[in-house]
Amino acid sequence: MQLIINGEPRQVDEGLTIAGLLGLMQLDTARVAVERNRDVVPREQFSSIELLEEDCLEIVQFVGGG
Repeated sequence: MQLIINGEPRQVDEGLTIAGLLGLMQLDTARVAVERNRDVVPREQFSSIELLEEDCLEIVQFVGGG
């Protein structure tokens, strides 16, 4: 199925959760914020929300530094 991630189309397997997607992208779930179809997703729901065809995701990764 196709998702739109940060404005770019991406093909992924059906049944993928947000946590699964972040794992595929090698992103640490503790260091990201995710918006799905314009709604911010609480981190504790990453493993329970199954993504659907044409979902639009904005993923922001926090980085440290000084």
